Amino acid sequence: MSSHLPVPSSEAAQHSARLAELIRSDIALQGGWISFARYMELALYAPGLGYYTAGAHKFGEAGDFITAPELSPLFGRTLARQVAEIMAQSAPHVLELGAGSGKLAADMLAELERIGSLPESYSILEVSADLRERQQALLLERLPHLAARVHWLDALPETFGGAVVANEVLDALPVHLVHWHDGAPVERGVAANDAGFCWQERPIADAALLHAAQQISVPDGYVSEICSAQRGLINSLAQRLQRGALLFVDYGFGAREFYHPQRSSGTLMCHYRHHAHDDPFFLPGLQDITAHVNFTDVAECGIDAGLELLGYTSQAFFLLNCGIADFMTERDPENLRDYLPLSAQLQKLTSPAEMGELFKVIVLGKEMANPLNGFARGDLSRLL
Repeated sequence: MSSHLPVPSSEAAQHSARLAELIRSDIALQGGWISFARYMELALYAPGLGYYTAGAHKFGEAGDFITAPELSPLFGRTLARQVAEIMAQSAPHVLELGAGSGKLAADMLAELERIGSLPESYSILEVSADLRERQQALLLERLPHLAARVHWLDALPETFGGAVVANEVLDALPVHLVHWHDGAPVERGVAANDAGFCWQERPIADAALLHAAQQISVPDGYVSEICSAQRGLINSLAQRLQRGALLFVDYGFGAREFYHPQRSSGTLMCHYRHHAHDDPFFLPGLQDITAHVNFTDVAECGIDAGLELLGYTSQAFFLLNCGIADFMTERDPENLRDYLPLSAQLQKLTSPAEMGELFKVIVLGKEMANPLNGFARGDLSRLL
């Protein structure tokens, strides 16, 4: 299955072997089986070894995948306009979850400064020491005069007011795999064998997970994901948010499409050196493991936690509503060397064939009085 993927260096392979041994030890400690959520948690976040906590280069052309901020500064600049509107209705603070290379923070801060809407503080919650160092270096290089406004956190603040921004964070939260079999859901977890790791199914022991699985109507033999960690994160944010909004950008669907009969093998996907594949046991620690986001669940989690759904739409509609096309007027169309690359970036961010339709934007808020510009047209709440 993974024979077509690039061969890692000996150093990288040794790193992966160390993480694999850690996972095998955890499986042994748990009696020979762990949930896939636990496997994914260790593969991505095990201290010093997981994909996001170790030092491998992950983003951009030299990494494993390209996110919207890496693709174009237009993304962060446009997002900044929505963040400014949220802050104007709440408090002048921004909290970014999982800031990647730091490029989104740099682009947003530069644009917020340009439009006269700088936050009093820009906090970044980052679990990776390596990524934190990269973020600090980039922001110090690009915006040294704003360094005093930017702070890094090890945990969520006790209280917060303003805008919370999470770009491609929900898709990296650990998910449980469920197999609906013979009229009942069972959990598909991970065991160890001589070849490495293998799938093994057991009855669902967690009451909340079982209840969630029983509410989902899918054909027999269907396999998909349920993200319990998502509910925990949104609950935690809702409890801490005094006034403001949570803005999530990610790829996914509403529940009807997420659990569509044709999506019977789920949405789990791995990314390794710009190759997408579906083997989560391939070189743990060297590849990203993701699942599409169930935005109906995101909305329900927020509403259950006392938040209001302020908008849900495609990335294309959101960016166009926030004025991404305006930035094209900054370049002379006659100067093709400058204009054409920017035009190509705009196309990738908004085209239905690229990121425009698969990626969605959802905002959940508290005590926000006015509608947000990002959802002026193209509301997709009916699809939740």
